[in-house]
Amino acid sequence: MNWELPVWALLLTTPMMVGLWSGYRWVHRNASLADVGFCVGFGLVAGGFGLTTTGDVSHRLVVAAMATVYAVRLAAYLAANRFRGVVEDQRYRSLREKWGNRAEWYFFVYFVGQAVAVAVFSVPLLVLMSNPDPAWQVWEVLGVVVWAIGVGGETVADDQLSRFRRDHGNKGKTCRRGLWRYSRHPNYFFEGVHWCAYVVMSIGLPDWWLTLVGPIVMIGALLKVTGIPLAESQALASRGEDYREYQRTTNAFIPWFPKP
Repeated sequence: MNWELPVWALLLTTPMMVGLWSGYRWVHRNASLADVGFCVGFGLVAGGFGLTTTGDVSHRLVVAAMATVYAVRLAAYLAANRFRGVVEDQRYRSLREKWGNRAEWYFFVYFVGQAVAVAVFSVPLLVLMSNPDPAWQVWEVLGVVVWAIGVGGETVADDQLSRFRRDHGNKGKTCRRGLWRYSRHPNYFFEGVHWCAYVVMSIGLPDWWLTLVGPIVMIGALLKVTGIPLAESQALASRGEDYREYQRTTNAFIPWFPKP
């Protein structure tokens, strides 16, 4: 594998994230720009890897298309639901209050951290695109199926939540529709499934274990850092007992039937 490519990914996406931080600080005042920036950077890096790696062209094109579709879909959703006619996500407002006078510089680190994340999450793509064998193995086909389940499930979960929130009669209520009946965070679950797809596709490749960085880092962050902890804290503050009841009856991550 060409290990220079993740380094180039970092070098090229860092100026973009610094520019987005400047736009956030002086113009838009919405830290969700960082999340959109990650998606855009990841999609661009996926396309760049597809053109510059030396593996089989069919593997390069398919993996690049998978990563780009994932990134474009998520970027479009974030742009539509976190910028258009809405205030900044409560998670970021809470962090700003917590950080006080140092908030803007902490957010600078967060924005630049998205460039680091792009480089880290590009490694599974590089492993798959470096495969020189033109033949497609059953594990690779199965991985594409897992990818479709992950991206498709996340799309459905996001759409169900968006529809629920657009109904003004649901203000202050908890979404229990569709996938949200079986998991408090089905969008996060299927995000993790998406990253597992690259691991399945890598079975049998020399550096397959490097693809584990995707699900390990992403699921770890969703479960313990930026995902569920902040979202749950916000939900409890805004919905109180209704959300506590939801916590008592519904799994946090893996979808399952609600408890009585």
